[in-house]
Amino acid sequence: MLNTKQQQFVDYAVEKFGSNELTVAQLKEANTKFGCKYAPQWLIKNTDYKVGKGLFQLPTESDGSSAKTSGTAEKVLPQETINTEAAYVVSSLTGNIVPAKDPSFVSFGNYPDLKSIVRSNMFYPVFITGLSGNGKTFGVTQACAEAKKEMIRVNITIETDEDDLLGGYRLKDGQTVWQNGPVIEAMERGALLLLDEIDLASNKIMCLQPILEGSGVYVKKINKFVKPKNGFNVVATANTKGQGSDDGKFIGTNVLNEAFLERFPITFEQKYPTANIEQKILINSLKSAGKKDDDFAKKLVTWADVIRKTYFDGGVDEIISTRRLVHIVQAFGIFNNKMKAIEVCTNRFDDDTKNSFSELYQKVDAGATAEQISEEARQADMKSQMDDNDSESDDEDVI
Repeated sequence: MLNTKQQQFVDYAVEKFGSNELTVAQLKEANTKFGCKYAPQWLIKNTDYKVGKGLFQLPTESDGSSAKTSGTAEKVLPQETINTEAAYVVSSLTGNIVPAKDPSFVSFGNYPDLKSIVRSNMFYPVFITGLSGNGKTFGVTQACAEAKKEMIRVNITIETDEDDLLGGYRLKDGQTVWQNGPVIEAMERGALLLLDEIDLASNKIMCLQPILEGSGVYVKKINKFVKPKNGFNVVATANTKGQGSDDGKFIGTNVLNEAFLERFPITFEQKYPTANIEQKILINSLKSAGKKDDDFAKKLVTWADVIRKTYFDGGVDEIISTRRLVHIVQAFGIFNNKMKAIEVCTNRFDDDTKNSFSELYQKVDAGATAEQISEEARQADMKSQMDDNDSESDDEDVI
């Protein structure tokens, strides 16, 4: 027997199309009357109603098929699912979603301020920008872990849209249901929403405008207004300031809408940690990898410091991030070979860059300081300029 909602659908569909044999497209069109954009699953999943390819016969009283079943016991659905074709899923997350503390984490830079914002439980959106691998996302995660704050992380791409963020209709147990997106989940739980790599997004994320104002959002697909629970907040991370990447290092980043960026009251500029802090991070990471070698950690930091200075001066096109240093000590824990650890973790660079980085570390390992290496590089540049000038003079003499 059909339940009330199913019978209403059948009566409406027959009246609308003047037939009890309908295509899937007609079934979908009829079902929009009842707030659903898909064909009714209870009908198209029952093979007794299928009379041809993409053609189904409605169980009307006139053909005596109203009591048709698939030959198996009919599944008893919860009352709220029976009453609506598009049931509302309150939550798709269960259990505790507070991030775990990482024993290797060391506080630096803007972390104390970020932690204060998280602990305040205020709605105060934060934009964090900085080069890749300098701990932007990790800092947010650990601030939530320390404050025992639930966090939902969303990795943004150019394809991310309203359906990904707010939610959409999904197929669940043969029924079309509404599935909350991560934004709605965070709002209803009072959790922190982390929008990672926000500068990869397109203008489709403009659906977040009202949410970034803290006033809640009207979800038009389910005709529901969602008001954020106390404690809800938004943090976005990016490699740029939302103005795109001119040098091509962060290809795929986009220019974000100015009105969107204005919804973030403050922006933290994340720098790489100081040498002392970075050395502590590596010592902790070595300990987690089952190693104790403070000298190796110190030399890696010196090596990375020289490369970064050269990078910012325009001397090289690549940089060694804190994340890559951690990868190196982890590789050292696996292979128990320092040079192999550096080699496998710098293989992603072109051959010239990789070889120059390897040679530079060998100098550091031999005892050279950052100042000595910088002075050596400066002398080499001066010699190169003098050789160029001499070459130009020779050319003029020939002329």
